[in-house]
Amino acid sequence: MSLPLTLYGAKDCDDTDRTRAHLLKLGIPFHEVNIDHNPEAEQFVIFINRGYRSTPTLVFGEDKFKIIVTEPTDEQLEQVLAQAGYSIPEAFKNRNP
Repeated sequence: MSLPLTLYGAKDCDDTDRTRAHLLKLGIPFHEVNIDHNPEAEQFVIFINRGYRSTPTLVFGEDKFKIIVTEPTDEQLEQVLAQAGYSIPEAFKNRNP
């Protein structure tokens, strides 16, 4: 079973846009929170990232067990998706020429 995914992002953030697009391309379900409009979520992101407002911040899981990754490349995102129990079809994996 895969861990639920929350993407904490910000408006006008190219990394958030790229990560969202990659998740959609892979067909990965996720909940998105825009920290520009949610002060509690913004404080969570700043706390998790040791004082930095880094987006995107992705949180896999609920309760006590979580995997947190900040500003991943597409390759790093695919690696953590696999760790979180998601299947990524070979045809959709990000490839560098």
